[in-house]
Amino acid sequence: MSSSKLQYKKMSLEELVVLAQQDDFKALEELIKNEQKNIFATFSYLTKKRENVADLTQEALLRVAKNIKNLKNPKHFKSWLNQIVTNLFYDELRKSSRKPDIVSIDDEMDEETQFTIKSILADKKCKPPEKCITAELEEIIKEQIRNLPEPFRIAIVLRELQGLSYEEIAEATNANVGTVKSRISRARLKLQDSLKAYI
Repeated sequence: MSSSKLQYKKMSLEELVVLAQQDDFKALEELIKNEQKNIFATFSYLTKKRENVADLTQEALLRVAKNIKNLKNPKHFKSWLNQIVTNLFYDELRKSSRKPDIVSIDDEMDEETQFTIKSILADKKCKPPEKCITAELEEIIKEQIRNLPEPFRIAIVLRELQGLSYEEIAEATNANVGTVKSRISRARLKLQDSLKAYI
């Protein structure tokens, strides 16, 4: 590996953002390389259409590259990036001509309509290898997250997967902090309930 490539690898996220804003192409390349797995994982939890995950990831990275100079504070890169991801996710929902589920955070949701995964787990083939169990469990958790109504799904993914604060999630989703906390709490309860047979 050339010394210049190594130099970029050692840089912090903030340093890479600053250099990318100054037209340093290698810094931008490193930034995109660092973030693409994370963005891909986020979309794979958010969108039910697996075939769209790669396209959405590519579009998000393209928007980062095109708009990096518009980011006023490099410290806020993560929440800026998650705003791009959130906007793309909502665009995708609108495109597929489905309106996001409207959920009253005061209503309990109907448990029966959410849950179709017992059949996936009946597979007894791979008991011994723990790897098999964890991969299977990860798929089940993903599936259960994808089954959450959109507002709950995006809030829990931004919190648990991206590690955003309640304030950052509120900003990314145009909701207030109280609503975000409530959505995350309900999403956790719902997941706990639907996963208790497996965990």
